[in-house]
Amino acid sequence: MNLEGETAVVTGGASGLGAATARLLARRGARVGIFDLNEAAGTALAAEIGGAFAKVDITRDAQVDAAFATIRAALGQERVLINCAGIGNAIRTVVRDKESGALSHFPLADFETIIQVNLIGTFRCIAKSAVGMAALEPVAGERGAIVNTASVAAEDGQIGQAAYSASKGGVVGMTLPVARDLARELIRVNTILPGIFNTPLLHSAPEPVKAALAAQVPNPSRLGDPAEYAALAVHICENAYFNGEDVRLDGAIRMSPR
Repeated sequence: MNLEGETAVVTGGASGLGAATARLLARRGARVGIFDLNEAAGTALAAEIGGAFAKVDITRDAQVDAAFATIRAALGQERVLINCAGIGNAIRTVVRDKESGALSHFPLADFETIIQVNLIGTFRCIAKSAVGMAALEPVAGERGAIVNTASVAAEDGQIGQAAYSASKGGVVGMTLPVARDLARELIRVNTILPGIFNTPLLHSAPEPVKAALAAQVPNPSRLGDPAEYAALAVHICENAYFNGEDVRLDGAIRMSPR
């Protein structure tokens, strides 16, 4: 796909992997719409790259509908969707209080929240975007390209990541069937599984912690740069034969239990 002049929507686009992707799409000549809850950061980035911003909670149908309507009114129907919105937590399935020894289980509401955002929210954006893409005229045999963000935790989740790994494993699991569903509409669907990236999630971590994480990565032995995620996401959009794939981007790391 030639991105020049096309509209792209990036969920979670105000920071981290999403922001890097939004900037690169804009440099490729795309008109970029940003979905995010952070209105200040999203508005600022949209102004920086000449795009548009919509504040949206991807767990809410009406908000997602309104956000797509806002971006389409400003920039036109998107041919590209990059799903970067997501959250995480770390809670063991059974927790033992250190002082009393009392046992409790993973709060089910917290488990459901992770699934709602990372898995159902991703699918909600896919489905609503794909309806719009399917109404477009094909260009060079394509109507659209969708890239999702899972995590290496989908395949080697660590202690405390039951909900997070389940949500990201769900994204991986739906990639091929959704790609097959949308093949007749000429819309491609792929998923990236990032490893340990230097995103805002880690910015507040002490330097020794960051160094220890970087040391776990075989080669290159460092944290991933969001620009590297962006480069892969954009390549997937531009490569018309890339479809139905789940691709790790992790420096060959395989996560230990903890």
